Amino acid sequence: VRFDYQREYLNGDAVKSNSGFKGKYLNVILNGSFNEHFSYSYRQRLNKAHADKSFFDATDWVYLTYTTPNQHWSFSGGKQVVGIGGYEYDRAPIDLYFCSEFWNNIACYQFGVSAAYATESGNDKFLLQVCQSPFRANGDNMYAYNLMWMGSHDWYQSLWSVNLMEQTPGDQIAYVALGNQFTFGDFKLQLDYMLRASNGDSLFKNYSVMGEASYTLADKVNFFGRMTYDVNSTLGSVNDFCVMPDTELTRLGAGVEYYPLPNNNRAVRLHAAYSHTLGRNGNPNGVLQDGQSMFTVGLKWKIDILSIAKKLF
Repeated sequence: VRFDYQREYLNGDAVKSNSGFKGKYLNVILNGSFNEHFSYSYRQRLNKAHADKSFFDATDWVYLTYTTPNQHWSFSGGKQVVGIGGYEYDRAPIDLYFCSEFWNNIACYQFGVSAAYATESGNDKFLLQVCQSPFRANGDNMYAYNLMWMGSHDWYQSLWSVNLMEQTPGDQIAYVALGNQFTFGDFKLQLDYMLRASNGDSLFKNYSVMGEASYTLADKVNFFGRMTYDVNSTLGSVNDFCVMPDTELTRLGAGVEYYPLPNNNRAVRLHAAYSHTLGRNGNPNGVLQDGQSMFTVGLKWKIDILSIAKKLF
């Protein structure tokens, strides 16, 4: 659960509709296994509306996984996270306070199938996924094809992907998403670069950069600074539904998290964050706008329902 008090301003004027006390997230998460080969994962967002009267609209993911006896191969089917690289994209929304224009416009949970291969050391995992396109609408059958590398090598971790997704029937956009994480003791740096292209003219003109540096003090207090930069300098017809043409946006901010429980227990968190946006958005109805400021302070807590049930029964 996450609950915040927030204030939004646009060029110094308060945005009353997005200010005040807000219930941000209410999630139920279940993970488990039937035996040594079959496992499942499920997350339901209880605060999200069912847009087309389907229960699955508010289901972030629900999938079944079969893992081979040698643990190298696994196969999954159901509603999954679309396999796009980057640490901003990968992190749980409940743990983020301000994000890029791309992040705010991608429908990242879709039905599909995937196959993954883990190396003998377990330090590298490769994922091939075919799923519904994040841009599908009106019942169109459109698909996304995703290939990911997830690596963990001492102080360096990676979330890289190449993606090909239909935006409209027969019209595709390609991504190269390079997520990089560097960890040195209590200091962590996440740096993502995403290149998007729907044709040759948009190559290297449409991209996003997201970065966050954080430092944890005594397992209790986490300080972080964050920036995002979205650019789409192509002109003419829309070639990207997430970051539209004639966009150049920079979002800067910082924050602090405090975990009051002992023994590195992170079931309760207090947080505060501030961000400011500069630039122009080619989408007049976009999430980020020039001169936009946001301040938020709030609480997050986790309830282990199964542990409570075991104690009671």
